[in-house]
Amino acid sequence: MKTSDFKRNIYCGEVRSADIGRTLTVCGWVQRNRDLGSLIFIDLRDRTGIIQLAFDDNTSRDIFDEAFAVRAEFVLQATGVLRERSSKNPDLPTGDVELEVTELIVLSKAETPPFEIVEDSDVNDALRLKYRYLDLRRPDMQRYIALRHRTTKVTRDYFDENGFYEIETPMLTKSTPEGARDYLVPSRVHKGKFYALPQSPQQYKQLLMLAGFDKYLQIVRCFRDEDLRADRQPEFTQIDLEMSFVDMEDVIAINEGYMKRIFKDILDVDVQLPMQRLTYREAMDRFGSDKPDLRFGLELSDISDIVKGCEFKVFAEPVANGGSLRMICVPGGGSMPRKQIDSLVEYVKTYGAKGLAWTKLAEDGSVSSSYSKFLTDEENEQIIKRAGAKAGDLILIVADVKEDVVFASLGALRVECAKRLDLTPQGVFNFVWITEFPMFEYSEEEDRFVAVHHPFTAPMDEDMHLLESDKAKCRAKQYDLVLNGTELGSGSIRINTPEMQEQVFRAVGLTPQEANEKFSHLITAFKYGAPPHGGIAYGLDRLVAHFAGLSSIRDTIAFPKVQNASEPMTACPDIVDEKQLKELGIALAAE
Repeated sequence: MKTSDFKRNIYCGEVRSADIGRTLTVCGWVQRNRDLGSLIFIDLRDRTGIIQLAFDDNTSRDIFDEAFAVRAEFVLQATGVLRERSSKNPDLPTGDVELEVTELIVLSKAETPPFEIVEDSDVNDALRLKYRYLDLRRPDMQRYIALRHRTTKVTRDYFDENGFYEIETPMLTKSTPEGARDYLVPSRVHKGKFYALPQSPQQYKQLLMLAGFDKYLQIVRCFRDEDLRADRQPEFTQIDLEMSFVDMEDVIAINEGYMKRIFKDILDVDVQLPMQRLTYREAMDRFGSDKPDLRFGLELSDISDIVKGCEFKVFAEPVANGGSLRMICVPGGGSMPRKQIDSLVEYVKTYGAKGLAWTKLAEDGSVSSSYSKFLTDEENEQIIKRAGAKAGDLILIVADVKEDVVFASLGALRVECAKRLDLTPQGVFNFVWITEFPMFEYSEEEDRFVAVHHPFTAPMDEDMHLLESDKAKCRAKQYDLVLNGTELGSGSIRINTPEMQEQVFRAVGLTPQEANEKFSHLITAFKYGAPPHGGIAYGLDRLVAHFAGLSSIRDTIAFPKVQNASEPMTACPDIVDEKQLKELGIALAAE
């Protein structure tokens, strides 16, 4: 058979009633074969959808017998005349028509697949990923990958229209401290030395600004050797951009335009501008998180002043030792049975909380509480009043000497309660910019201050003096874009003078010698004139997951890794030949 013999003239899912009477040729995979004796119907599938192939008394015996032998996932070419179906299927776009087949060619036979190729398959993930090429045939997976394509297309179009150049940066780079572990690549030529796969193109995109390109874009693969979860993969894709001669307002403006454009083009959703903004401190105080979900209330309230000096040590001691006592009021939470409340107690312990205090206000006016007997009537009344609680509500309180524990516990708890009580509206997109992040945070593991974002982020002008005197209070020109509790993108205005860069390196404990060893190329470049610049990076996988309504980014990626960073389909990572190791000058340590 010649290649030219099996060319289609239409896709399966594009056939419509207007094509009735046309001679069509389609190609695809067999979804199912229905043998009704004198009638055979085959559902043929390609990436656009399904068309029904019909074989009846008018079909030649040879073709009828060929159709009878066809099984699921055989690859076929079918030619015939399109006709109206006698029994229509309103659930299919092609459900009004069928192809009366006059020529049938089996292009490839298939063994029985390990699972059925159907929408929303409930097959276990291990099997799906072992046979990912089959899993990707499923209609929902085909839609997710097509959605990813459209997202990158709109992205490129928007930034091109706004003057951005798409520029590639290296995959083999220098290993520099950027927060996560690097994936290292040994050099055969330079034995004993290693490249690193980039965690992000951060330094290169800054160097492109120093090179005068003004506006840069890259849809780029990035690599981080860290523990995985639903929204993490060892290799992922960023929408990465940088701009020169800008401040934070300029970066936010271009990116709000991007969000408006892409949500309209992909989901037909009109994003309202300007977007809401919260400072980091306000977000933490109100929602316990720097990526708050604003689709529901359940805001935190500080009640440290009410219980300060009270007789109940569980409340009083954390406040006396510099901690805090905060609460959320859950509307309708009073209907929760005690068993559910006990499960919430265990839930907050996973975030470091030592426990969870609660008060239930029943619909009949009765009150039950885990702590009220330890407080005065006035203190109990003040707590209920500040919570704004009414009959049927539930008050949940966390106390700890570490404010981070209080925020993490209640921030997660408000989301969990909204989920359990179905308080989160669907089809709503609440964007918020989080600004004025801390410049540094103290790392107990490293026993020093480290950069919250990265050491190339500029401090806020009014906090410059705090770089030396009080790092904990120094704020950064960092901004994150959050949607419905998920960080879509993170960025900052960068440092653009060698003096400031060296000062920040000192603040994070890098000696001039260490800084020069890691970043000499950047420090040197700054000496030749660097424009003010800033940018942002989005997780493309996460953005597509939002569009698709997925909780995990894995199904937005054609060939993802699993929890232990392996790929079941190809069984990588794998051992390599001793010869390859010898060429690289590598000897494996005995286990």
